[in-house]
Amino acid sequence: MTSHPKNRDQLIGQSEEEVLNKDTSADLKRNKSSDEAIYRHAITKSETKTFENTELKLESGATLSPFTIAYESYGTLNADKTNAILVCHALTGDQYAASKHPVTGKEGWWEILVGPGKPIDTDKYFVLCTNVIGGCMGSTGPASINPKTGNVYGLDFPVITIGDMVNAQVHLIDSLGIDQLFSVIGGSMGGMQVLQWASKYSERVFSAIPIATAARHSSQNIAFHEVGRQAVMADPEWKSGRYLEEKTNPRKGLAVARMAAHITYLSDEALHSKFGRNLQEREKITFGFDADFQVESYLRHQGFRFVDRFDANSYLYITRAMDYFDLFAEHDGILAGAFKDTKTRFCVVSFTSDWLFPSRASRQIVHALTANAANVSFVDIASEKGHDAFLLDEPEMISAIRGFISAGAKQKGLSASAPKKVSS
Repeated sequence: MTSHPKNRDQLIGQSEEEVLNKDTSADLKRNKSSDEAIYRHAITKSETKTFENTELKLESGATLSPFTIAYESYGTLNADKTNAILVCHALTGDQYAASKHPVTGKEGWWEILVGPGKPIDTDKYFVLCTNVIGGCMGSTGPASINPKTGNVYGLDFPVITIGDMVNAQVHLIDSLGIDQLFSVIGGSMGGMQVLQWASKYSERVFSAIPIATAARHSSQNIAFHEVGRQAVMADPEWKSGRYLEEKTNPRKGLAVARMAAHITYLSDEALHSKFGRNLQEREKITFGFDADFQVESYLRHQGFRFVDRFDANSYLYITRAMDYFDLFAEHDGILAGAFKDTKTRFCVVSFTSDWLFPSRASRQIVHALTANAANVSFVDIASEKGHDAFLLDEPEMISAIRGFISAGAKQKGLSASAPKKVSS
């Protein structure tokens, strides 16, 4: 979330060196063995499903076996298993869409939308949110143990794609006996997963809600990701990706990557409204390189906070997956081919101040759907909050999603009452 912290802790206003050097020895004390070295990124309170005898065939040609999917579930699956909604998380998100995060203690990242009586109503629907393959909150990723070596994968983990993430989710959905998802919804990278579901598994998706996303990553976005990856890999503590085995942590590089990325999540208007050129707890500039300005202090806080909940190698892999996403290329440069003969209902949402995934990218999706005579609604929301608007209290977004889901439920004949519990 992008709201400025109400209580500025002692990290705010410190120099970058002070902030980014903040006692990594505490991490090392906790990591007393190679198994414990990954505990922050591999052990959660989530449900997990391990596919022991199943090969996940990746687009690179490699395979993962076994592999684990960590997920959170909310609500009750109805008797005919027709009320399931899959929530897909963004780049630095996870499965804790509507429950307290076990590392940060913060509330779910999408509780604005998911919960009893909310647009994604957990009294009516069975809601799933998975940690993507390549992630670091329980699903198999570079911080997991490679069964072939007994060591952490590190850079031996195969490169993954958005398609691979979705294929892993398909295995989970199959294991729950769900033939068709009532809806798939997500923003940013989550929106890419929605589009992949709707393109490759159209018959299994009754409705789709891609938010603040695109059918392919732009060259500018790839460039931003490369800056972040280079920041991580330039940190001497990265150890060529073997930092968990070496009991180090590339905190500085990952924090800088997060700082650079976080700027892209906000608009110029949002940054000016929050901070302007206000000084940070001082009356005049210092003529030095401490955080003179509030915006500097805020970014340093965001960077430092991030490294305690995210794995650096996962950041490399997931950003690369986003870079490779290109539904145009998969269909000979014609996006309409991705949605040929689709019966899925769509609600596409964008924000006017989002320069990371601008409204024109959503319009491309809408035009491709229209070319297929698809059932599509488009909402371009006037907002000054930038890309992160999809995570925030945007009344027009909330209203549009509530209306779309409610209309879809009526068309599908889902009961307005709470479903009776059924074992899966």
